[in-house]
Amino acid sequence: MQNVKLISAEDKLVIALYGEIDSAVSDDFYAQVSAIYNHDKKDIEFDCSALTFIDSTTLGTFVKIFKHLKQDGHTFALKNVQQRIKKLFQICALDTIMEID
Repeated sequence: MQNVKLISAEDKLVIALYGEIDSAVSDDFYAQVSAIYNHDKKDIEFDCSALTFIDSTTLGTFVKIFKHLKQDGHTFALKNVQQRIKKLFQICALDTIMEID
């Protein structure tokens, strides 16, 4: 299942996330995002409006992406995050280091 789609690459990479991203697809998720980023290294904004579920493995994948971008001097933002998913980031205090709307 396709969970990642590049929807804009003008000023920053805007990537839409869809459906459920869990441990079964987290490696593919990381590979897809990495391929997009490595092709055009810019800030990334994830549109999470159609993202319905993530697990702890996916949280770790987001941290991995965040660290890679930060190391390169780029920013990372999660937009339109559903409340139940946002709560996972808050429980882990990731909302203190990542931009989450």
